[in-house]
Parts: sequence; C-alpha cells; structure tokens
Amino acid sequence: MRSYSTDLMWLKKNSKNMEMTKIENIWIGLESETSNHSGLLYKRYSAEVLPDVFIALKAPEKLRCIAFKISATFPFDENQWNKLKDIKIETLLDERDKSKKFLLILLLNKQHKDIFSTLCEDLIFGVSDVSTEQTLVEKLLERLAKWQSLFEKVGKKGLSDEAQRGLYGEIYFLRFFLTNNSDKNYCIKSWLGPEKSIQDFQYSNWAVEVKTTHGNNHQKIHITSERQLDDSIIEKIFLFHLSLDVRVGNGESLNILIDEVSELLNDNTMASNLFKLKLLESGYYDIHKPLYDERGYTLRQENIYRVTGNFPRITENQIPIGVGDVRYSIVLSESEEWRINHQTLLGEIQ
Repeated sequence: MRSYSTDLMWLKKNSKNMEMTKIENIWIGLESETSNHSGLLYKRYSAEVLPDVFIALKAPEKLRCIAFKISATFPFDENQWNKLKDIKIETLLDERDKSKKFLLILLLNKQHKDIFSTLCEDLIFGVSDVSTEQTLVEKLLERLAKWQSLFEKVGKKGLSDEAQRGLYGEIYFLRFFLTNNSDKNYCIKSWLGPEKSIQDFQYSNWAVEVKTTHGNNHQKIHITSERQLDDSIIEKIFLFHLSLDVRVGNGESLNILIDEVSELLNDNTMASNLFKLKLLESGYYDIHKPLYDERGYTLRQENIYRVTGNFPRITENQIPIGVGDVRYSIVLSESEEWRINHQTLLGEIQ
C-alpha cells in the first residue's frame, strides 16, 4: 500500500478550497448583493435539472434557502412541517408570475451550513428528473424526513474515540477501493456502514467487514452479531483488519483522510454528494472537525481474510433456539491460513 503521509500538510492547507460547492458559490454571490435588497434573491441551479430549482437567499435576514417553483394553486400545508429542527418550510408568491409560488426550504441555524449545503445537493439530485409537481413535493418531503433525523443528531461532543477509529477504518478501505476501481459510484454505493448494515461494505454477492484495533490487544477483534461473518447469508465475505497506533499530533488524522477521499471524488458530483451524505449519517459534521485534528493514526498492520470453511466464527445456524444478541471475539493470529492479498480481494469485489 502507498504511504499518504507526504500529502498531509498540502491537503490540510487546501481542504477548505476543495470543499467549496457550486451551491455555496451561488450563496456567497447572493450574499454580496443583499446590502440594498429585501425579499427573495435567487439564481437557477441548472437548466439540466427538470423542475424549476433555485438557490436563494431571503433578505434582509440573509437566510440561505433552496426554492422550488410550483403552481400557485398547488395545495401545500406548511403547518405539518413547522416542528422541523433548524430548518423551515414556507411558500412565497412569485412576484414576477402570480400563477406561480416558491416552495422554500430555509436554514435557520447558520452553524449547520455544511449539512444544509449537502441537504440541498441531495434534494436537487433526488428530484432532477421529476416531471410532475405532485411527485416533486412528495419526493422532497420524503427526503426531508430522513434529513431531519440528521439535524437532530448534531451535538457538541462529536464522535467518541471508538467511533472515530471505526469511521477511519471504513474510509481507509473506501480510499483503497476508490484508488483501485474506476467506477466511483459503485464504490460509494457499496459503503453501508453509515446505515448500520450487517457488514460495512456490501454489493450484490460480496461483503467486506472492516475492523480496526489498537493498543496491546491489536490482534483481537470483536464480532457484534452471529450474522456478521455468516457466508450462508451472502456468498463471499471478507474481513479487512487494520491495526493502528493512535497518537496525538502524529500520523494521519480522520479529517485528512476524509479530505483526500473528497478530492478523489471531485470529478463525480453524484458520488461526491453521496459520500457527504454518508459522512453525515455516520455522525461526522464540519462543526466537529477541530475535535479530530490532533489525533493521528499510524498503520501498524493490515491484513485481509477470506471468511469461509472453518474460519473461527459463530454463525446463525449454530445458535440454539432462544439465544440472541451473540457477541464474541476472534484472535486473528490463529487465522493465518485464511489470509489473502489485496489483488485477490479486488478480483472478488470488482
């Protein structure tokens, strides 16, 4: 595996520039025009998006919002969405065309600009080919319901140390996958860890479970379910194990790793947007990034195992009736005969 340490300082210096999106650029432009304006300032996002979608700013409050133009007579009950956290939905008559109105989704809490930007991108791509107003509104509300749960999760503490290590391991594997596969959408779609799936990566007939360990018991991993390593459920299962040293001020931080993967996705808007969404689902928010700057990870050992045959594990058909919530540990030093190399793994999951 290549070393990434030489790029750390450059990535850290340039990460803010890499994260600037088209939507953010439009908002910044609108914000520079608000000094003598009130009402709604807006700019169409793209002619390639079928519905009328605008990136907007409500002045003089300077509230960032996204606007969808619909018929003035279209029935919409704003009251059912008045309990949303940090965002607000309202309608506003189009002064230029009285037969139309704007359906506005506004950000009330400016500290969540990063989440809101990703939300707007997700909403746009989710409705980009919608041709009817009814379907447009239904899809918007469906996606907003999911996003609301993300806003509610935002706290002040950030991820725990264990959650940081787990996320680092998953994105470490994702980086490896992306650098060895030209189909970026395929790679990102296979990452199911943020959705609390049985395995961290899964697509079609294969699955990869990523485990990170550190400290004195770096060869001992914990399995949280009798289904996690059960190849009677899915045809091919692999275990990707990272043994890490964790030090303050030394090694690769979670932020730097995420910045590099973001850069790998810069030329693919759909994959980049999905990656941001999955980060948010994992509990990784820009507001917490300073909490992760100092902790660095250094690779101690990296091993891959094919889970098959007599690989040490407990599977669902071995569990007596009435027994559930099975958790157990595996000592990987006893599993050498199942080790495979990177190329073998890639050949199985491409």
